[in-house]
Amino acid sequence: MEWFEALILGLIQGLTEFLPVSSSGHLEIGKAIFGITGEENLYFTIVVHGATVLSTIVVLWQEIRRLITGSLKFTYNEETKTVLKILVSMIPVGIVGVFFKEDIKQFFDGNNMPFVGSMLLITAALLAFTHVFKNRSRQITYSNAFVIGIAQAFAVLPGISRSGATIATGLMLGNKRENVAKFSFLMVLLPIIGENLLDIISGDLTGDSSMQAMPLIIGFLAAFVSGYIACRWMLNIVKKGNLFWFAIYCAVIGVVLILFM
Repeated sequence: MEWFEALILGLIQGLTEFLPVSSSGHLEIGKAIFGITGEENLYFTIVVHGATVLSTIVVLWQEIRRLITGSLKFTYNEETKTVLKILVSMIPVGIVGVFFKEDIKQFFDGNNMPFVGSMLLITAALLAFTHVFKNRSRQITYSNAFVIGIAQAFAVLPGISRSGATIATGLMLGNKRENVAKFSFLMVLLPIIGENLLDIISGDLTGDSSMQAMPLIIGFLAAFVSGYIACRWMLNIVKKGNLFWFAIYCAVIGVVLILFM
């Protein structure tokens, strides 16, 4: 992988991880264009996902610290409830990761552009539906958390935006916009960290010496900086309810991938 490829892919990952346009789908497009496959692909994907996790932690550090401090009081307070809801939301994606991981890998070979395009059309439909539902101030319940978790589980497919699916689902359930956005970004931290650790422990990252350090560093920095900007931007976008333009974008890209790639 060349340094400029790492830079471009890192920027794509950072921006699209938080904007509702599917980071996995856009990374697959980028990898298909640059011809990046195999273990080099896996190394880079883990590094840039780690960068976006770190950017999320930086942006939401005050919220994360509040949740940790509050839950360590070992009382059934609001912080403890939120942590438990995050754990509930992780159940569906955990099931998918344990039982269907190998099946899902087949969609990440860089040669499934029509499939990615189809999934982007689903993302576009989800985002468009949010305009049908009026903004309400309902708090996220445990059942809501589980349903939002199901949306996150489907978002393991390239082309279905994780942030788009979870935020759209939360809004359609009538949850408060600001709460849904923060919950969406917090609920992905542990699954991504856990997945990366499992890849390392299972030995999926062994035996490859061709991946140089410089592309990884450039990709990490690009994903972190762009992820930090996109995370803060997306929190403001959700508050204002401006998701329709992302629906149009996903629909256009989806149609292009289906017809021409």
